[in-house]
Amino acid sequence: MRSRTRFHLRLLSASAALAIAAPVFAQAAAPAASAAEDLAADDADGGLGAIVVTATRRETDLQKTPISISVIGAQGIQDRHIQSLYNLTDGSIPSLRVTTFEARQSALTIGIRGIVPYDQNQTARDGGVSVYIDGVALGKTQGLNAALFDIERMEVLKGPQGTLFGRNTEGGALSIVTKAPTGQFGGHMDAGIGNYGSRSADAHVDLPAFANLALKFEGVYQHQDPTVKNPLAGSTGWNYYDRKGGRVAARWTPVSGLTADFAYDYAKDENTPNFSQLINYNPNGYTVGSYNGATTGTALFLPGTTTPCGGTIAAGTSRPACIAPLAPAVVPHAGRQSSSDIGVPQQPSVDITHGFSANVKYDVAPWLQLRSITAWRGVSTDQWDNSGGAARQTFSPSANFSRYSLSFLRQNQFSQEFQAVGSVDQFDYVVGAYYYTEHATEHAATPLSNLWNADGTGYTVRSPIVSGTVTSANSGYQPFDPSCINTLAATVPEFANSCQFIARASEAHDHSTSLFGNVTYTPAGLDMVHLTAGGRWTKDRRRGRLYVVNNTVQPFTFKNRISRFDPMLNLAVDVSNDVHAYAKYATGFRAGGANDRSQQFNAFGPETVKSYEVGAKMDFWQHRARLNVAGYIMDRSNTQFDFDLYDTASGSPTLGSHIEQTQNAGKTKIRGVEV
Repeated sequence: MRSRTRFHLRLLSASAALAIAAPVFAQAAAPAASAAEDLAADDADGGLGAIVVTATRRETDLQKTPISISVIGAQGIQDRHIQSLYNLTDGSIPSLRVTTFEARQSALTIGIRGIVPYDQNQTARDGGVSVYIDGVALGKTQGLNAALFDIERMEVLKGPQGTLFGRNTEGGALSIVTKAPTGQFGGHMDAGIGNYGSRSADAHVDLPAFANLALKFEGVYQHQDPTVKNPLAGSTGWNYYDRKGGRVAARWTPVSGLTADFAYDYAKDENTPNFSQLINYNPNGYTVGSYNGATTGTALFLPGTTTPCGGTIAAGTSRPACIAPLAPAVVPHAGRQSSSDIGVPQQPSVDITHGFSANVKYDVAPWLQLRSITAWRGVSTDQWDNSGGAARQTFSPSANFSRYSLSFLRQNQFSQEFQAVGSVDQFDYVVGAYYYTEHATEHAATPLSNLWNADGTGYTVRSPIVSGTVTSANSGYQPFDPSCINTLAATVPEFANSCQFIARASEAHDHSTSLFGNVTYTPAGLDMVHLTAGGRWTKDRRRGRLYVVNNTVQPFTFKNRISRFDPMLNLAVDVSNDVHAYAKYATGFRAGGANDRSQQFNAFGPETVKSYEVGAKMDFWQHRARLNVAGYIMDRSNTQFDFDLYDTASGSPTLGSHIEQTQNAGKTKIRGVEV
């Protein structure tokens, strides 16, 4: 926990001055009230106002929208000082789980209703919850911890959203909606300082509209010094970050009924992982073995004897004869460490995200609005993760330790969505088509960066890239060894100048096409009942190759194709003006793919879910109290299950390695209640 002091500077709207000095600006900057503004202002008696959501692809009142949704508005974001999605790890939103992948700040995993990805940090794998920014789905979770720009609201849509939001939303979707340019001169700036050298600032400026064009400029900056120091000179400590980014948005309204929103954003996040601290050792009081002067960690004896130990915990053994000792240089700490006992090479990971979007809406007629959402996005991640140090493993004389996990991922995506939204008599409808394509590449190396002395009282820092290169103790490290022999140079041109021992290298292409529709029927004379039926047809094609395993060229490839239909039925009843109940059935799926940490890039199929949900949304005491309740049953089939194993198969490319396999492994059941 860290305390934080903040101060706020607000640049107030200068529209009155502009009206005198430049009347054309004031005239052009007066936007018509939107449906969202109408809804938000409908309760002037001091009670809880309406909350606007777009979960059904149209602006509706949260209390009248028949699915389970949690919403954080602009005021809530400001009050809770939410600077990035990492700030949602506090569990304050029911059923939403946000956490880092392992200790890394650079890759977040997001789960809803118990559907949480285990290892999404790959080229050919997806999560079961999608993140959307202004209607654009993000293909990868890398870079999600970048600083947030000016946000109007965050909507957490729970349960399968397979009809309107598509694949990879079997658990739900997190939809982020940014604030559009206003066309009026104004803005605000927030700044804060805190302990650990933390400081932040963000500025948002709206310019007066001209030629029916409104512009908005935003910049964000966040910094924190390490909270745990690294004794190794020249290396960065742990839990450090430095984030900066900018965004420019434009709203063009050339004619009545036509609105075109354009935006470009760029963010750079430099960070180090959280520290892995040893708080206890041997809590069960097992016998601690001894190496008895052995020069390697292969012979463990009962203390003071020549009797070999039974080894560490093994399959079928409830208690080992003894466990390996702790290195004398490592000390358990019950309280939070301010500095590591041992220095290890650590440099910041660098995550860069950027993208362009064009969102166009045209009111063709009172009963029809046409929409187009076009987007291109890219992600670049250089991961340097040495959070383990000596705390995650026991001591072996003259053995290597501290796994430096390096990963270099590049991804780009393009998506195009068309929608037709409107109302005719007793029918509200949404129909559309969607196309998505993605290309991702990644290669990884996992050297051990340190070497124990024979007695465990000292250690040497090695090169984190090439095994066998040793420098003097605690003097730093060389990122590349000029004398190395690159066995991949002749066959893999991209590694021609690299001295890394490449643990794996893969790439994947993804193409997805879908058609979808939703229709809500309210019978004439029975306007308290609303029946919604919808569906989405999806065709997915994914292919990839795993072309390097353990620094050896490999020919492994995979292909995965599916075509499926996801239906949705929803019956909603307005019991009164303040009580709304619903029952919903829906399905969804997570796309298939392949695990690039596996032996041969074996493909696995999609996992699917069937969901049954009932709920009620209730206001009391003239909208001064609110209670929303939902209960759900989710049955998941072909669950994508990950398991680790130690490869002992003769001739295997991963012989002697811990590998990760993924397969479709049966059914799982999820039951829950949200209040």
